[in-house]
Amino acid sequence: MESNVDVILSHAARGVVSRAAELADQLAQLLSVKVPELTEYEDIVTLGGASIADNIMVWGDALENGLDLTRVEAPLSFVEYARRFAREGGRISTLLRTYRYGQAGLLRAMLAEMNRLTKDPVLINAATVKLSGMILEFIDRTSEQAVAAYQEERDRWVQRRLSLVNEASVRVGTTLDIAGTADELAAVGTDYFADLVTVDLLGSALLERDAEPVPGPPTLRRVAQRSVWDGCPDSAVKTGHSYICPEGSEPAQVLATGQPWRSRIDASALPVWLTQSPDQRAVVAEYGIHSVLVLPLQARGRTLGLAQFFRHRTAASFSDDDLLLAQEITERTAVYIDNARRYTHERDFALTLQRSLLQRRPPEQSAVEVASRYQPAGSHAGVGGDWYDVIPLSGARVALVVGDVIGHGIHASATMGRLRMAVRTLADVDLPPDELLTHLDDVVVRLQQEESPTEDEISATCLYAVYDPVSRVCSLASAGHVPPRVVLPAAAPAEDATPDLPIGPPLGLGGLPFETIELELPEGSLLALYTDGLTESRSRTNGDELDVLSQALAQPAASLERVCDTVLGALLSDLPQDDVALLLARTRALDAGRVAAWDIPSEPEAVAGARRNASEQLAAWGLDDSAFITELIVSELVTNAIRYGRPPVRLRLIHDQSLVCEVSDASSTAPHLRRARLFDEGGRGLMLVAQLAQRWGTRHAREGKIIWTEQDLPAR
Repeated sequence: MESNVDVILSHAARGVVSRAAELADQLAQLLSVKVPELTEYEDIVTLGGASIADNIMVWGDALENGLDLTRVEAPLSFVEYARRFAREGGRISTLLRTYRYGQAGLLRAMLAEMNRLTKDPVLINAATVKLSGMILEFIDRTSEQAVAAYQEERDRWVQRRLSLVNEASVRVGTTLDIAGTADELAAVGTDYFADLVTVDLLGSALLERDAEPVPGPPTLRRVAQRSVWDGCPDSAVKTGHSYICPEGSEPAQVLATGQPWRSRIDASALPVWLTQSPDQRAVVAEYGIHSVLVLPLQARGRTLGLAQFFRHRTAASFSDDDLLLAQEITERTAVYIDNARRYTHERDFALTLQRSLLQRRPPEQSAVEVASRYQPAGSHAGVGGDWYDVIPLSGARVALVVGDVIGHGIHASATMGRLRMAVRTLADVDLPPDELLTHLDDVVVRLQQEESPTEDEISATCLYAVYDPVSRVCSLASAGHVPPRVVLPAAAPAEDATPDLPIGPPLGLGGLPFETIELELPEGSLLALYTDGLTESRSRTNGDELDVLSQALAQPAASLERVCDTVLGALLSDLPQDDVALLLARTRALDAGRVAAWDIPSEPEAVAGARRNASEQLAAWGLDDSAFITELIVSELVTNAIRYGRPPVRLRLIHDQSLVCEVSDASSTAPHLRRARLFDEGGRGLMLVAQLAQRWGTRHAREGKIIWTEQDLPAR
C-alpha cells in the first residue's frame, strides 16, 4: 500500500509540473481575489507569479523523485518574495495569507490530479493523508523562513528609515529662510523616495503669522520644487507662482482635514486637480506620473500648506512605509518652516522699524559731503541696533554719529531709536562730544533701570564727531566704539590712519569719563565712521580687515556713493555676521571771505559800531535785503552781551546756506525767553530776536557762551 501511495503521489506531481505555468496563472488570479490589497504592488504581483511557479517545481521534483517534502527547502524566489513584500511595506499577515492561499491551491491541484489517475478511494485517502502531513510541516518550516526574511528586511528598513530621518533632520532646517527650508525638504524627498517634490504654502501663511485663511478655494504659492532630473520641467506650476486649489479636490481635503492622502493614479482617469490646465495634463502624460502622496504642513496647530510627492521614473507605487517616512520628514519640516516664517515676519518688522528710525536722507548742510549704507545681518543673527546720523549744528558745523546697540531683534531696534533721539536732543544743546556722551551714558543707565529684570541689559557703543568747516577742526569722542578711518586728500594709501582716539567705556556702565580729541583736517579729507560688523570676518584678522578698508577708501571714485559700494564689496563678500552701518564724510572748508568777525568793546556805545560793521559786511556779500533784520538782531545780542555778560565780547557773521550771527562773551550764564508784562521796561529783546530769526540758540564753550541766530537767505 505504501508503495502505491508513493507511486500515485509521484505521478500526480508529474502531472502538476507539466501544467506548472497554467496552475501558476490560476493561483495568481485566485490570490488577486482573495487578497485584493496585492494589486497595490505591481512588482510584487509579478514576483509572486514566479514564486508560485518555483514552488510548484520544488513540490513536483520532490514528490516525483520520492523525496521527503518535509526536508525540502523553500525556493529562493519565495524568500525574495517575502523580502520584497517587506520592502514595499506590506503587512506580514497579508504575506502569510498569500502563502496559505497559494499552498492550499497547490494542494487542491494535487488532489485533482490524483482523482484523475485513480478511482480507488482508499488509495486516494492514504495519499491525501500522507501529502497533508508533509505539506503542513513544509508550510510551517517555509513560513518560518519567510517570516525571518520579512522581519530581517523590516528591521533593515526601520534602521534605514531612522537613518534617513536623522539625515533629513540634519539637512532640513539649516536656515531661517522659508524658501530655503522648503527647498531642503524637496531635495531630501527626491534623494530618498520620490521623483518629484513640490512644496506649496497658503497665501494666508505667507502674509502674517496670525492671519486667518480667506474664504473660498485656498490659494497656494509654490515656494520650492525638485525633480530627480535636473532642469526637468515636470511641474506646470513654477516656483514663486500662485494657483487656486479646487474645492473638493484631494489636496483641498488634506488642507481641511489635516490627513495625508496616498493614491495610485490611473492614466485613464486622472484627478481633475492634477490636470487643471493643458500644461499640467501634458506634464502628467509626458512623464507618466503614476503615484502621489499629499501631506499637510502643520505646525503648532496651524496648517501652513502642502507637500506633494510624485513618482514617474520608478514603477513602484508609494507604500505605507514611504508614507510614514514622508510624514516624519514633513512634520519636522513644517516646524522649521513655521520657525522661519515667524522669524521672517519678526525680522521684516524689526527691519522696517529700524529703517524707519534711521535717517532717510542727509539734511542740507555745507560742512561735509556724506554718503551712508545700512546692511542688516544674515538671517540667523537677526536685525540689530546699528545707526548713523548727520546732524546740522549752529555755526555751519555738523555732527556725525555712528552707534551700535548690543543685541538683535525688535528690542535692539527700538532701543536704537530711543538713543538716536537722545543724541539728537543732546546735540541741540550743542555740548562737546565728551559731555554729550556723558549725558547719553546717563540716559542708558536710566533705561536699564526701567527695563524688566527678565530682559537683557541695555548696552551700546557710540562715536560722536563734530566738524567745523570754518576752523577745519574735527572733535571726536568714543564710548566703546571703534575709531574712524581718516584718508587725507593728498596722502598715499599707506598714510591713511586711524586717529589715536581714546576709547571710552561702552554706554550703560555709568560714572566713567570720556575724552575728546581734536583733528585739524585739510579740505577734502575723508572720514569713515562704521560699526564693527564691517570689519568682523571669519577668514581675515582685524588688522587685515582694516588694511582692506583703507585700500577701498583710497580707490578713486566719482562719488562717495561709489566709495560706499566699493567698501561693502571689498569687506562683505557674503551676508555679514552682524549689522553694518557705514557713514562716509568728505570735509569742506568755508572760504575765509564768507566769515567776518569783530571784537566788541564792552561799552554801550560799541553797539552802533557793531550794527554798522554788520551792515557793511552784508552789503559786501550782496545781502542788502537782510540788513535791516540783521542790524536789529546784532543790536539786541551785543547789547545783552555787554549788559549781562563779561568781556571779551565778539561778533561773528557767517555767510553759509543761511546767514549766521554769533555773539560770544565770557559769561556762562545763558539767557532765556520771558514774556514781558505791559509796563515792563525790558524783557522784549530776546523775544524779538526769536521772532526775527528762523532759528536761535545758545552753546557753551570751554569759557563762556555763544548766542547764535540763523536767517534764511532771500535767494533760498
